Amino acid sequence: MTPINVAAPSVLGLGEWLQNIHQRTANIGIIGLGYVGLPLALLFSEERFQVTGFDIDPSKVNSLNNGQSYIHRIEPEHIQAAQKAGFQATWNFAEIAAMDAVLICVPTPLHEDHTPDMSYVVSTIEAIAPHLRAGQLVVLESTTYPGTTEELIVETINRHGARKNLQVLYGKPALEDLDGVMVAFSPEREDPGNIMVPRRDIPKVIGGMDDRATAAASALYGSVFRRTVPMSTPAAAEMTKLLENIYRCVNIALVNEMKQLCERMGIDIWEVVDAAATKPFGFQAFYPGPGVGGHCIPVDPFYLSWKAEQLGLSTRFIELAGEINESMPQHVVQSTLRAMERNGVAAKDASVLVLGVAYKRDVDDLRESPALSIIEMLQHAGAKVFYNDPFFPTVSSGRKYDLQMHSTPLDDLGRFDCVVIVTDHSIYNFGEIVAQSKLVVDTRNATRSVDSHKIVRC
Repeated sequence: MTPINVAAPSVLGLGEWLQNIHQRTANIGIIGLGYVGLPLALLFSEERFQVTGFDIDPSKVNSLNNGQSYIHRIEPEHIQAAQKAGFQATWNFAEIAAMDAVLICVPTPLHEDHTPDMSYVVSTIEAIAPHLRAGQLVVLESTTYPGTTEELIVETINRHGARKNLQVLYGKPALEDLDGVMVAFSPEREDPGNIMVPRRDIPKVIGGMDDRATAAASALYGSVFRRTVPMSTPAAAEMTKLLENIYRCVNIALVNEMKQLCERMGIDIWEVVDAAATKPFGFQAFYPGPGVGGHCIPVDPFYLSWKAEQLGLSTRFIELAGEINESMPQHVVQSTLRAMERNGVAAKDASVLVLGVAYKRDVDDLRESPALSIIEMLQHAGAKVFYNDPFFPTVSSGRKYDLQMHSTPLDDLGRFDCVVIVTDHSIYNFGEIVAQSKLVVDTRNATRSVDSHKIVRC
């Protein structure tokens, strides 16, 4: 790639910085070219910004520089159009010095003990801090606990900057001067697979370390998003993201628990939720499932509970919601084993097909997918397990799984003792699947229009 050379003054005025955004002459660097960072890079590229993507994975960098995409919903044509506008990818963090804004979109998973794994954020800020200069804006987008921006991002920049008299701007009276680095937090609000809400229409929450950082970040994001929501501090913005996702986590846990009660009572939970949703006020429908997946909902409750423990508080309600959702794969496996036993098939003799391994419908995303746990639990019970997913020809290994499996064709469903519907991809014809199968365990109500004694809904 061709290095970008920008002659930046040692002291830049905020007005000049904002003018560069308005005129699209600012260079935008985005670190982490995954499900969040790559779509964001393409958005800025569409708005005629010079965008450079940074990633430590050479395969991603090479794919993008060859005009190819590794995310299903992003067509190669989108990458190629961005390239024509100047987009390029690199693993060379020295190029950070040429950026006017640096947006960090790296993973923030959990350790096995449910404590935050901040290694990606830490390694990223440590890598870029030596290359930062006065007048730059650094924004963390990764979902995290309140206090991360100040405790990790600001502290690291100040520690590295002390050698060259470069500090984060915070609370100085001369708001016009940019003789340091501006820092803000602006949480990603990606919803993979959602084609109903354009990305530009999702308001962008922003919390800067001072008024300059908030103004700069608002101008930057306001150039691609239709609305920005400035907040008082980065911590308030960090808490906003957690509230959004924990709200969903708690309500999903509630309906998952009610599903298990309804099963015992012979009541259809899906019918109940649909009826309750007819109330025009005071109720929002959430639906049960085999567990929660994706980066945010399975992770965020534990980020907040960990932070609460540091403050001597207990978030029992939030922790319980996380635990209920985590227990759902086990519920699915137990229901499957009982259903096969009623058909006279023991686990050790069973052949099971898991239908769908992505964490949600019509996405190529395995992060925290409950299907992975369900497969492993069925294997531990002695069953021979297969899977089918049009988005994943193979499933190898990740942070919490090592399956080394290949997608099985749906041309002979009768050879399986049970088909477990975990992800209800729209490509599946569930009527035909039920007709060809001996037993179907449906965790998504995907077979609601099919009447058959072979279906067990759980």
